[in-house]
Amino acid sequence: MTRFSTTRRTLLKATALALVASGLVACSKTEANFQGSDITGSNLGKDLAMVDHTGQPRTLADFKGKVLVVFFGFTQCPDVCPTAMAQMAQAVELLGEDAAKVQVALVSVDPERDTPEVLSAYVKAFNKDFIGLTGTPEQLARTAKSFKAYYSKVAGPTPEDYTMEHGSSFYVLDQEGNARVLIRGDATAEAIAEDIRQLI
Repeated sequence: MTRFSTTRRTLLKATALALVASGLVACSKTEANFQGSDITGSNLGKDLAMVDHTGQPRTLADFKGKVLVVFFGFTQCPDVCPTAMAQMAQAVELLGEDAAKVQVALVSVDPERDTPEVLSAYVKAFNKDFIGLTGTPEQLARTAKSFKAYYSKVAGPTPEDYTMEHGSSFYVLDQEGNARVLIRGDATAEAIAEDIRQLI
């Protein structure tokens, strides 16, 4: 009887330790120490619905299984957008083989000028796997609202010569489509890569 109780206690302890250990492993995979701002639970981006640079409709569901990085900008942006996209391209390179598990998407805040063809040439200049998203003003407004992303048209000397004001952060969503981290557009490639790597 004593031997049975001792054996039973030993088995129960071993089982408990195994459960605790597995729980710790599970926690370590879901908890992250981001350098950017943790936006887990914000549900940002759920209403993403645009058209990609090939003319295909895209929603958040299309990117399931990949870490999705979304940036709002436009192709005629003089400095912020190309700098941020160049940093993102470098960050993706730092990921090595894991880069295949990441999709970077530039959402144009200037659908009037950023046609799919224009967007395609722009994003491919940074990385052949980047995609551009455009659409109607209504699609843009709904998608931007879903991300709580700011943009505004600024009039120029002529109706055609205008610019766009917009936020400059990267929204990073995990492989299930949940918003997880907001990274400044001027973050280093190393910092961007480190935050993305935690979601792969």
